[in-house]
Amino acid sequence: MTEVLIRRATSSDVPAMADIVCSWEAETEWMPTLYGAEKIAGFIRDALSEREIWVAEEPATRAVQGYLSFDPAQGRIGGLYCARRGSGLGKALMDKVKEGRSALWLHTHAPNLRAQEFYRREGFVEVSRHTPEPPETVEEIRMEWAS
Repeated sequence: MTEVLIRRATSSDVPAMADIVCSWEAETEWMPTLYGAEKIAGFIRDALSEREIWVAEEPATRAVQGYLSFDPAQGRIGGLYCARRGSGLGKALMDKVKEGRSALWLHTHAPNLRAQEFYRREGFVEVSRHTPEPPETVEEIRMEWAS
């Protein structure tokens, strides 16, 4: 893995985080594109005050390469997106959010086998499946981790 800095997100990181999500949606054929970049940026901006959002940044360029959104009140990881999959960025972000915690949970999309493999390697186990209400229609898997 290349050197990476994990730090709390700021409002100036929002456009880069939204771009990472939009790029992932565009290259994932089973994922419907429900919201544009502006709407996604708005969701992220609103979450900044309510959640812990961590970014993975290349120190030399200061470019945001990934992020993880965590709701400490629920113990829920709301999203983990990386510009380069398989690069160790997701693991670095996951290690950060696990620090000092004994349990976490998340939803991942059922067709996202690569993410499920990653979460299993990180110690998460599947506990249930459900299909969300529209407009979200891709089946989701709830996975949980305990230290």
